[in-house]
Amino acid sequence: MNRAISNRLLYVLFIAQSMFSASQIAVITLTAIVAVRLAGTESVAGMPSTTVTFAQALSALPIAMLMGRQGRRLGLTVGYAIGAIGGLVGLVAVATVSFPLLLVSSVMLGIARGSAEQGRFAAGELFPESERARMIGRLVFAGTIGAIGGPLLVTPSGNLLAGFGQDPDMGPWAVAFVLNTLSSLLIFFLLRPDPMVIGREIAAAQASTNEIKETARPLATLLMLPRVQLAVISAVIFQSVMVILMVMTPLYMDHHNHGRDHISFVIAMHTLGMFGLSALTGYLIDRFGRIPMLYIGAGVLILSAVLSPLSVDEYILAVTLFLLGLGWNFGYVASSSLLADTLRGVERVRVQGINESLVFLFAGFGSLAAGPLFETGGYQAINNAGVVLSVAFIGVVWWLARPRANQPISA
Repeated sequence: MNRAISNRLLYVLFIAQSMFSASQIAVITLTAIVAVRLAGTESVAGMPSTTVTFAQALSALPIAMLMGRQGRRLGLTVGYAIGAIGGLVGLVAVATVSFPLLLVSSVMLGIARGSAEQGRFAAGELFPESERARMIGRLVFAGTIGAIGGPLLVTPSGNLLAGFGQDPDMGPWAVAFVLNTLSSLLIFFLLRPDPMVIGREIAAAQASTNEIKETARPLATLLMLPRVQLAVISAVIFQSVMVILMVMTPLYMDHHNHGRDHISFVIAMHTLGMFGLSALTGYLIDRFGRIPMLYIGAGVLILSAVLSPLSVDEYILAVTLFLLGLGWNFGYVASSSLLADTLRGVERVRVQGINESLVFLFAGFGSLAAGPLFETGGYQAINNAGVVLSVAFIGVVWWLARPRANQPISA
């Protein structure tokens, strides 16, 4: 393995992911508010987020299969390009006051996420297992750029478009078009050699001759492994809780007359929690193990959900949403590392694609339920749902992580 090449490819992935994350967070900041304005009813507040999530779920496996055949570079390039088109469609949707077009834009942005999220597995392929969590954490840290830059781009981009006589709420979708286009070009021209090639070289160097010749285990066998089950369930729960609470917070703040700048600040703090400590998270996971960090992540989610409804002050909400992002970060990096550790190189693409599909399919159902739940039970009901899911998850971790003969799961 050439360390310099691996580091260079990680930088390319990091820059592309940073721009993509900024575009996604910019759109998320106003999506629920714009959806309600275009459709004229609060019951659809979660539908764009739901559409993004379902599109991500349904596209994750086909994209993983594309990556398995053609490499990570092509899969990521296509995903970012579709995201750029989604930004253009979103511009038209806001300009023409068309809620259906907003959903079409959400589909394209979801496909882009289905591709971009698999970039963390590409980062993991570039380095040996002992460093994998740290490297995945470093790529997830790219979201810090989005956490800071995405919300900060909402007002300036809106003001720029307003100067041309356009609706200022079009700004985030203009940001999505520009940054997704740049990410697509960067990956296409600079992600060479493909990370999957590096991954195969590392596997060949570390494996014995017998292991190299060993064929991939059947998919049904892989899905029955406790480590795989725990990794997938962990990703499902952490993503679902985070999405349900996050997508309704801007609407909750809007109801209490917070301006766009306050909402952007809270979302910025949330996404900072999601990504800002990822490098440290990866170190902690490699140092203390995957399972302890899953417990800690669930505890932080519970703390956030309990505290969030207690105040409408933007600074209190910023702290509780930061905790929500941090809890998600612990679970996201730990579950990704656990899954990567369990699978051999030839098995990873298939199971990782299924993992992504299941994660965002369930998160989509959660987001779909969030709008009606918010309308009937308010913000308190949303957070109560987060507490229930997180507490149940702690029991799942205890059950699947219990010692088994010949099946250690303490990593």
